[in-house]
Amino acid sequence: MSSTPVIVLSVVLLIALAVVVALIWQLRNRSQQSAALDPAQLRAVIDQALSEQRQRGSAPVDTAKRPASFAGGTAGTRSTPPADGARHAISDDAGADSTKHPATRAPETAPTDPAERERQQQLLSELAQLRSERDRSAAAARSAEQRVAELTADAERVRERAAAATAAAEQAQQRAAEATANAVTRANEAVQSGRAELVGQQDRLQSSLDQLAQEQRRHSAEREELRRDQAQLATDRAGVAGKQDALRLQAEELGALSEQLADRERATAELTSSLEAELVRIGGLTPEQARAELLEQQQDAVRRDAALLVRRAEADAERTATTRARAIVADAIQRVASDQTAQTVVSVVQLPADELKGRIIGREGRNIRTFETVTGVNVIIDDHPEAVLLSCFDPVRREIGRVTLEELIDDGRIHPQRIEEAYVRATDEVTERCARAAEDALLQVHINDLHPELVKLVGQLKYRTSYGQNVLGHLIETSHIARAMAAELGLDPTVAARGAFLHDIGKALTHEQQGSHALLGAELARRYGESEEVAHCIEAHHDEVPPGTIEAVLTQAADACSGGRPGARRESLEAYVQRLERIEAIAAAKKGVDKVFAMQAGREVRVMVKPEVVDDLEAHVLAREVAKQIEEELTYPGQVRVTVIRESRTSEIAR
Repeated sequence: MSSTPVIVLSVVLLIALAVVVALIWQLRNRSQQSAALDPAQLRAVIDQALSEQRQRGSAPVDTAKRPASFAGGTAGTRSTPPADGARHAISDDAGADSTKHPATRAPETAPTDPAERERQQQLLSELAQLRSERDRSAAAARSAEQRVAELTADAERVRERAAAATAAAEQAQQRAAEATANAVTRANEAVQSGRAELVGQQDRLQSSLDQLAQEQRRHSAEREELRRDQAQLATDRAGVAGKQDALRLQAEELGALSEQLADRERATAELTSSLEAELVRIGGLTPEQARAELLEQQQDAVRRDAALLVRRAEADAERTATTRARAIVADAIQRVASDQTAQTVVSVVQLPADELKGRIIGREGRNIRTFETVTGVNVIIDDHPEAVLLSCFDPVRREIGRVTLEELIDDGRIHPQRIEEAYVRATDEVTERCARAAEDALLQVHINDLHPELVKLVGQLKYRTSYGQNVLGHLIETSHIARAMAAELGLDPTVAARGAFLHDIGKALTHEQQGSHALLGAELARRYGESEEVAHCIEAHHDEVPPGTIEAVLTQAADACSGGRPGARRESLEAYVQRLERIEAIAAAKKGVDKVFAMQAGREVRVMVKPEVVDDLEAHVLAREVAKQIEEELTYPGQVRVTVIRESRTSEIAR
């Protein structure tokens, strides 16, 4: 479409160029015709004109018609224009003839008649005019040719621009075609996407319509249900109204019945009073006395029932729990293998010779006084051969004194200054041993985030004993047992093992601070960032605080297992005898007990009862009461079994 103006412009320019060429051609033809009149022809024309004049007579020559005849002569030659070369040749020859032979021509054309001469001059003047016209025509032709050349160049440029425009138009058409194709493609894609979107909208619309239909159905169902509920409510209201009427009637009837009942109660009270008075008169007992006697009878019955219930519950518990508990405890104990070495409050230092005793004492007892003052340990030098005894309640201090004395003996130099130096080195060595023992213990029980102060206290327990059992070894053993039992029960073994390992940590401070080691240990645990569960295990392992978690109970069980196994602990003879006597006294104080025997180093008590006073159920209750009192009043390692023995005799007479 953009190439149409260019084509129209090109056609217009070509038409204009054709018109200009036609005009130039006509001008050239005119100039060629005027240039083709050479002198010979001119003379022929002139002679013809003169002869015609003579034939006419004396008619004067009309000079005004000569150009017309000349024009007619030229018109007769216009159809056959000579070639350009011939035309130029004639004009040049004519000029040459007129210049080269003027003398010869003059006599030939010079007339004698003045009129003829005038005519010739007139012809010559016309010839000169024709020549000037020819020159002007030639100049016009040259100008036209130059103009034609310019127009041709312009036409060529126009044609080139037209060609460029045509190429641009073709490119534009090609781009337009591509754009059209792209537009068509995009339109198709848009149509496809629009169709897909329309389909999606139709689906969504259909889904919305379906949901709307479901909502309408649901609303219809709800309205129907509401109508039914309203109808039921109306029915219920009618029924309630009827029930209210019935209740009103019943209330009236109950009022009448209550009056009758009040009358009967008054009559009954009067009858009861009379009967009670009669019973008091007949039985000789007041109501309070009868009530006390009845309560006593019921108390015996209730005790029997309670004994039966307890026995039944314990039997059930034994059937379900004894096997499991024994398996758990046995497995936990079997998985723990720890050697215990019992130490006393006295340490023995061997001497190479008895002569060293005098050097230890020093001059006037100077060395031994300095040693006891610096170390805080008493030195006992008696008749034991080659041995010195060190006595101190604090086992850590006693160990420092032992290491100090051994170093002095090895060195041989014993004097106050040397004693002080050896004591400093021994203190550092024992402190390092405690730290190393604590680290080894923590590795054994798999605890790695204990506070440094607690680690220090744990290390000091290496040199402490409880009933002859090393406390640190007891903690390790208890932690292993508690971890094993917690794992068997599906509990968190970390809390149980940690609480069991720290349950006797308070024993490291017992000689410095007043209070139970369980409560002191719980306070230490809370102070140094232990969890509340671990602190509760520590404070509840001796029942000073009632155990509130399973981990606390496991700590108690593990402590009992570790301390109660045979050979784990020992006590002094005096404390042992006092404990046995107290156990027998507790059992003997019970009603119906005949004899009491403490057996197995106080770990079992056998109580013989009178069969006519204590029956089987009461024997069971008696065993529980004795065990409970022993738990509350005595301190003992392990556990104590209470066994009540009742003789049962049955006799028959054979006849």
